[in-house]
Amino acid sequence: MAQIDEVFSEGVANQKTLHRQIRSQFQGKQKIPFVATDHEISHGRTITWTLRAKAAPEHIAEAWIGTSWIVEVVATGTRDGKPFQAIHLFLTSLSTTPEALLQLVRDRWSIEGWHWIRDTQLHEDGHRYRGNGAGAMATLRTAAMNLLRLAGCRSIRAGMQAVMHDITALLAMATRQPSPDP
Repeated sequence: MAQIDEVFSEGVANQKTLHRQIRSQFQGKQKIPFVATDHEISHGRTITWTLRAKAAPEHIAEAWIGTSWIVEVVATGTRDGKPFQAIHLFLTSLSTTPEALLQLVRDRWSIEGWHWIRDTQLHEDGHRYRGNGAGAMATLRTAAMNLLRLAGCRSIRAGMQAVMHDITALLAMATRQPSPDP
């Protein structure tokens, strides 16, 4: 099955040797045959995404069976007025266009971002529910996050603190009718 495997995430190399090998393929004045860029302005952020990809060198393809491409994605821009840059390296067995690959990487990050919020704000990974309890609690957490978003909360933490001891506010949020689409 084709997939994208991230080698480098949030400053921690999952596979240190592989990370060094891929990083070296994108340093200097090397010719990178496949490039795609995209620009996003939303949620107080301005981000330019640049994907560079090339065929996996033989030593990586032999060690990581099925790998066809190595990929570097650089996100640069501003968040809340502060500059940032993030570099992520990937292996993939996908055979597609650079634009489609960039979209897949961005889609993956949006899902990871949702799970990061669930873990850091709701401590989902710390729970040890079994059987139907795990699914029921995940459903309740999803409902809570969606209610907070619909109520206009930009921060899950702030929203939780605002309603945690206020049953009236919580019930008002839960019974609020969605706005009709324009």
